Amino acid sequence: MIRTVTVSGRRLTQQDIARMAGVSQTTVSLVLNGRAEGEVRISPETRDRVLQVIRETGYVADPAARRLVERRNRIYGVFTYEPVFPAESADFYHPFLVGIEECVEEAGCDLLLFTSAKVQGERRRIFSAESRIRLADGCVLLGRTIDREDLSRLLSEGIPFVSVGRRDDAGGPVPYVGADYPPAVRALVERAAALGHRRMAYVGAGEGAESYADRLRGFTEGVAVTGVEGLHLTTADGLFDCGATVVFTEKLADGVAIAGAARARGLDVPRELSIVELGAPTGPVSTDIDFAGFRIPRREMGRRAVELLTQVLERGGVPQELLVCELVEGSTLAPVHEERYPLRG
Repeated sequence: MIRTVTVSGRRLTQQDIARMAGVSQTTVSLVLNGRAEGEVRISPETRDRVLQVIRETGYVADPAARRLVERRNRIYGVFTYEPVFPAESADFYHPFLVGIEECVEEAGCDLLLFTSAKVQGERRRIFSAESRIRLADGCVLLGRTIDREDLSRLLSEGIPFVSVGRRDDAGGPVPYVGADYPPAVRALVERAAALGHRRMAYVGAGEGAESYADRLRGFTEGVAVTGVEGLHLTTADGLFDCGATVVFTEKLADGVAIAGAARARGLDVPRELSIVELGAPTGPVSTDIDFAGFRIPRREMGRRAVELLTQVLERGGVPQELLVCELVEGSTLAPVHEERYPLRG
């Protein structure tokens, strides 16, 4: 049984361990940190003697002293540009946070959620008079869009961070882990083309957030590869007059609304209008529709963001990774119906 020894009612120090083992305090420090310093070499016998004393006494290194040696607090921060706990966003952000928490725990670190950032304009900003971003060793950034000025300042001031989601350069390359949307959307366009669809519509902004631009790029590439006709509509207005037999939607809410509007017009979904969903719900949407589309690897992205942040802290660099989106068969993508009537206005 391991027992913790105290000396005159006080906690053991490295000096006490050194005296018991008959070595210098520097030797104890080197053994505890598993490294050599300069030309100092510790023999296996000396190392074993120090470790034996540590085991017998139950000595535990002072965490504050260890942090000074490592020059790290072993605290990882999370900054979110949108609230993550209200019900309207919890379903979307929860998998990211689960992955982040799991990986931080495995690394033996603590997690700090920055909540003091003030809203400037319509959004939170990292830097303000109350900013505590430097309390953490590094930070994971969450948000559909992230302020470019914040990214630029993080880079220029050398503050370690990793963004969840692909980000364009902001005065330099940005470290990130994101979902690889273009090939997933392209594969869905190819699947629709193989089912006989020759006129396709994309409903959504297709710009602003990098993730939206990536989705539209995948759609455009898929249309070019398959030789079908593709239309980009920023809203669903005009969808039912354009002759499209399949529609790709950026947001789940749009897919649900389009399905309801189609059925109200007497159209069968998916035989007369197929719907492909290109995202996860970012707000509360009540539906039991099993949409065709893909799964965003949100939990995996959270885990990988922490792993990459650790890499940045230990070795530097600007890691950038995209994770594969798994296609979902769903029930809303079907072959073009041979007896299909033209879409009615």
